[in-house]
Amino acid sequence: MSATIADPLSGSPAVRACREALADATAVWIVGGAIRDAALGRDVTDVDIAVAGEEREAARAIAQVAQGAMFQLSEEFATWRALAPDGAWHVDVVRLRGDDIEADLALRDFTVDAIATPLAQPGATLVDPHAGLADLDSRTLRAVSERSFADDPLRVLRAARIAAGLGLAIDPRTLELGRAQAASAGQQAGERQFAELRLLLTGDDPVEGLGLLDALGATAAVLPEVEALRGVEQNPYHHLDVRDHTIEVLTRLIELEGDLEGLVGEAADDLRALFAEPLADQLTRGGALRFAALLHDLGKPETRTEGEGGRVLFMGHDRAGARIVRELCRRLRASRRLGDFLANLTLNHLRLGFLVHERPLSRRQVYEYLRATEPDSADVTLLTVADRLATQGERTKQAAIDAHLELAREIIGEVLAWRRDGPPRSPIRGDRLASELGIDPGPELGRLLAEIQAAVFAGEVSSSDDAIALARRLI
Repeated sequence: MSATIADPLSGSPAVRACREALADATAVWIVGGAIRDAALGRDVTDVDIAVAGEEREAARAIAQVAQGAMFQLSEEFATWRALAPDGAWHVDVVRLRGDDIEADLALRDFTVDAIATPLAQPGATLVDPHAGLADLDSRTLRAVSERSFADDPLRVLRAARIAAGLGLAIDPRTLELGRAQAASAGQQAGERQFAELRLLLTGDDPVEGLGLLDALGATAAVLPEVEALRGVEQNPYHHLDVRDHTIEVLTRLIELEGDLEGLVGEAADDLRALFAEPLADQLTRGGALRFAALLHDLGKPETRTEGEGGRVLFMGHDRAGARIVRELCRRLRASRRLGDFLANLTLNHLRLGFLVHERPLSRRQVYEYLRATEPDSADVTLLTVADRLATQGERTKQAAIDAHLELAREIIGEVLAWRRDGPPRSPIRGDRLASELGIDPGPELGRLLAEIQAAVFAGEVSSSDDAIALARRLI
């Protein structure tokens, strides 16, 4: 096994940077996930090292060799991170705990992460006192000790993330220990909870990860807003309660990610590039969209009513949901940009569905949709597709689904053209328009310019004379 591990470790740019930076240091160990990933044949881009000396200086040396950045990742756990300039890899540096590497490994979370090898000769010697490699072979996630979760309750979330991402089964005793500390997981720092949720949702199998959060009893503690969706029944257009519908939306979104050609044809590469763009909080647009799928219906429990004949309604759940999403983002210490994105998608996730019945849309209607949903028009449009595909109740008609997908395809084409060419421009400057109309700059002038932009998009205005004439009619 060590020979198998040695090659991917030695070939990792992150490990090479560590070896060059810390060549003269003693008692430096690669620990945890890097060895696990190497054993599984995965690329080693996330490296943890334990040093006998000063962790900050070690991280600084690695960053200097790589010509990248370094920063403190966790003050509580004295962890420093060094990054490659392009973000392709990172190294987390901690100080060796206890008298030796065996004592350090005894304090780690899971046996598959409690394996070490000396940095000087990666893979040549493996320290594996808790049989982590055997657990990896048997596809088992096992806690290192009875105190693993009590020492850090956030490991409950990490258990779900790692097990789902690597296809491991959680050992029954580990599951029991995790459940005992699940409530405490929600009491940890919001940014730490968010970091684990981010990695879970952007991992290989987020649906399985969310299921494991349920199995560990952690959903209610960490995502009480999602737990509140359980058992909230819907109308006959739905075949699932709100919680299971939400999971189905995420499932459908992941399917769409893998087959954008099936939705938008030749535009798939452009759409894929858009979703690969960084958005906020170490999330791409695509990663943030997965969060939106999980959170888009949070407003339903508080807005559920039953009308005439027992008809179930959720009037205003888009607005209520946007408010709840912002509150959740504040609790998890997410950035304002991510909060804006998630709230925008939650607020507008019904908009395209309402327009399906008005096809074919006028150019004005297309413009109003793009303006209302920018700068996240493509994201919310794809979310509506996943939402529509996940709605398969007894009253659902395939023709309605097909119409929604066709309109989404048209709108995404418009979004990509808007991004390529830019929004419509008024053919007349604001100061000249004000002079022509004899009005002062202010809200009224802004309103008129907005109307002119809409008319340009609709093909109703193409010159300054057209713009002036339109403005005069609108005063």
